Amino acid sequence: MAVEVLIRRKYVAERAEKVSPLMVKLRSLATARPGYISSESLRCINPPDENEYLIISTWQSDKDWKQWLNSKERMAIQKEIDTLCKEKTEYRVYEVLVGGIIPKASK
Repeated sequence: MAVEVLIRRKYVAERAEKVSPLMVKLRSLATARPGYISSESLRCINPPDENEYLIISTWQSDKDWKQWLNSKERMAIQKEIDTLCKEKTEYRVYEVLVGGIIPKASK
């Protein structure tokens, strides 16, 4: 089943020009990986002083995502990004719900 991965990166404004090409490189490499479906990159504008990127990435399965996440090429670039941002990138993986949210039955 497809998964959506939310990738959150806080960055130092003065280093955004160095971080952006690395993010583009990661996305370019990800597109060639098995299971990659799509992604989009967003920059926080409200609040305006929040220096944050949000990447929404869609993969065919959690296994496909984990293989990319743990690949040596991705990890090397990610290390550069984290060094420039001075903060670790956060990841959250979500499964797609078919038919919406199903409430739990109460006992």
